[in-house]
Amino acid sequence: MRTPDGLRVVALASSLAIAPSARAGEPLSVYAAGSLRGPITQAARAFEAVHPGTRITLIFGASGLLRDRIAAGEQADVFASANMAHPQSLGAGWTPTQAFARNALCALVRPGLAVTPDTLVGTMLDPAVKLGTSTPRADPSGDYAFELFERVERSGAAAAGSARVLAAKPCN
Repeated sequence: MRTPDGLRVVALASSLAIAPSARAGEPLSVYAAGSLRGPITQAARAFEAVHPGTRITLIFGASGLLRDRIAAGEQADVFASANMAHPQSLGAGWTPTQAFARNALCALVRPGLAVTPDTLVGTMLDPAVKLGTSTPRADPSGDYAFELFERVERSGAAAAGSARVLAAKPCN
């Protein structure tokens, strides 16, 4: 996440300040993308310190799966998604949606696998290398990974159809 710490706290504090207060005495529930665990936890604890008696329950997970839980009726006061479309798809009760952070796709490699920005695509295309991604449509990082595979294919760095093979390759 590339957002200054102060902005993270302000974004969550603003959301909590306008969160429904109809359930007085109950904890506020914050559903948030797993990629936001550190800053959201920090912001929630800071908010609780400034507002004694306010408790915040944090639920982290894949944004798409959290959206599904909220759509199915789970009570969330704040939904911090890694994909703007998820809160927007919940309807009028979740608008206006406000961007407060940005994600960046990164590649993590096992120790001993020599990868540079110039060799990453070739390494990903090596049949001996196993790739793992988050689940597309359930987690935005999975969507980002599949978009990367499609861009690799469109660039000509991989044969037509190889992005789908790369994306469907099971990790054992």
